[in-house]
Amino acid sequence: MMIIKEDLLQYLWRTKRFDLHDLQTTEGDTIEIQDFGTPNYHAGPDFLNAKIKINDTLWAGNVEMHVRASDWLLHGHTKDSAYDNVILHVVFEEDKLVYQMDSERMPCLELRSRIPLKIANTYQKLLHNEYWIPCQAHFSEVAEMTKTFWLDRLLIERLEHKTKAIEMAWQRNNNDWEETFYQFLASNFGVKVNAEPFECLARSLPQRILSKHKDSLFQIEALLFGQAGMLDYDFEDDYPQQLKKEYQFLKAKYQLQPIEIVSWKFMRMRPANFPTIRLAQLAQLVHQSSHLFSRILEIETIAEIEALFRVQPSAYWEDHYLFDKSSEKRSKAMGKKTINLLIINTLSPFLFLYGAKRGIQSYRDRAIKWLEAVPAEENNIIENWQQLGMQPKSAYETQALIQLKNEYCNTKNCLNCGIGNAILK
Repeated sequence: MMIIKEDLLQYLWRTKRFDLHDLQTTEGDTIEIQDFGTPNYHAGPDFLNAKIKINDTLWAGNVEMHVRASDWLLHGHTKDSAYDNVILHVVFEEDKLVYQMDSERMPCLELRSRIPLKIANTYQKLLHNEYWIPCQAHFSEVAEMTKTFWLDRLLIERLEHKTKAIEMAWQRNNNDWEETFYQFLASNFGVKVNAEPFECLARSLPQRILSKHKDSLFQIEALLFGQAGMLDYDFEDDYPQQLKKEYQFLKAKYQLQPIEIVSWKFMRMRPANFPTIRLAQLAQLVHQSSHLFSRILEIETIAEIEALFRVQPSAYWEDHYLFDKSSEKRSKAMGKKTINLLIINTLSPFLFLYGAKRGIQSYRDRAIKWLEAVPAEENNIIENWQQLGMQPKSAYETQALIQLKNEYCNTKNCLNCGIGNAILK
């Protein structure tokens, strides 16, 4: 049994890939499509500004699509003024007569007998298989140039997707770039496991307070570890005792409220990724660099970014991963992989959004250039793409592949995918 979804009808209309010979409404009136209209990605009819001649009358307006004509009533379009200017109702089957506000019958085009069999069969296979990606059986057949062009577009889409959250936070912070950058940078210091507590910490401790103490690494650590709820203990070592005492003073001075200590996760983590080490690295970064986002705007190369972020925490952390627990002495400088993740998830999206907001293309270009210079990411999604023959060499490509998997393959959005379209053709 063929299962049809509305997106197939939209695809057929958008690509003009249905039988266009001798078009008629279900009432027998002749149809001549002079302009198919433009896809509408917002609320309202599916295609806008179409031009369609029905019998001898040329109509200008919108086109709405449904699997069944009765969906018009089910979706409440009869009472929605946004649909008053619909000039043609395109359906898979007309199971019910639909009338306009003036009681005139809605002109209806039925596509049930006009869908090419090959497209219908391929669509069904894409829709119902259980492969890792719907087009897995055909993926190798798609031209490399098609894949490359589509990945170029997906990279921009990925950046735009990431910048939506940044823009919302920026607006919430009264368009303060430095404060917003600090919050997102802190969140990404926590990687996935501790991203949320790091973000909560940054919101509870504004950058303006840290900047007042940037000349004192000790006070910055006291503020960060104290706000993290990690100093509310009786310590044996002198250093955390001193931090605790200093934090109590600063807490009262700025009327601070620490976050819950239970928010932090240490289990099944490499010690180098413990939130204590990440906080110590963040403290050193704040200490060494004022106006971080302004500094990022000045940076051109990945080498400059690495020099800025390869910070070494204070001496106490050379032989500690946790307070009161000594360990073998080892450098805790931020590693290259961690810096690359910060470039991918924070620096590049921020620069891309800043360029968009200021209308400065060079910033957007530089954001993309950084991704091209960062090595390909290593994760389960990329490993699966590699098994399908993709061999990404940079974060530019891996970010595009992640966007493809998450936004198109997982949702079986093949009809809006450049690769899916190539397979259907």
